[in-house]
Amino acid sequence: MGGVRDATVQIRHAAITEVDALAQLWFDGWQDAHAAILPEALRRLRTLESFKERLLRGLAEVRVAGPADAPLGFCMVKGDELYQLFVSAQARGAGVAAVLMTDGEARLAERGVNTAWLACAIGNERAARFYGKSGWHHVGSQIIQLETTAGAFDLEVWRFQKRLLPGA
Repeated sequence: MGGVRDATVQIRHAAITEVDALAQLWFDGWQDAHAAILPEALRRLRTLESFKERLLRGLAEVRVAGPADAPLGFCMVKGDELYQLFVSAQARGAGVAAVLMTDGEARLAERGVNTAWLACAIGNERAARFYGKSGWHHVGSQIIQLETTAGAFDLEVWRFQKRLLPGA
């Protein structure tokens, strides 16, 4: 879609001042990738405000690509999980997701995580192809508990794993 083609994408820590912009990016990306393939009950819970609240809770674990006034994407890690990875529509196909993923993997490896994992919505073929090309292996399906404003929401997802090299 026009926009971003820069192999020197800089990754930085998220700032509290950009939570609104990041929440909008996440909301838009979630609607694009998940709204048509996930249960209606979950779609109703995934509001812009819910993404903002989750970003605020996990802000210390969020790294961003692009300028503060126009973020291109972000990656959030949680425990041994590459928890969230979203890229704006205009930055897709420009290598931003790969740079964010590499940064997330490095952060997990620095913590001593040997095997990282991520959840992929069943049916999100575009993401699954990207994970496979990035060295992640689909190891099956599992039920995870998503955090929502109404409490835990059980969802079956594809589980991907990747062995991380020390110091990667």
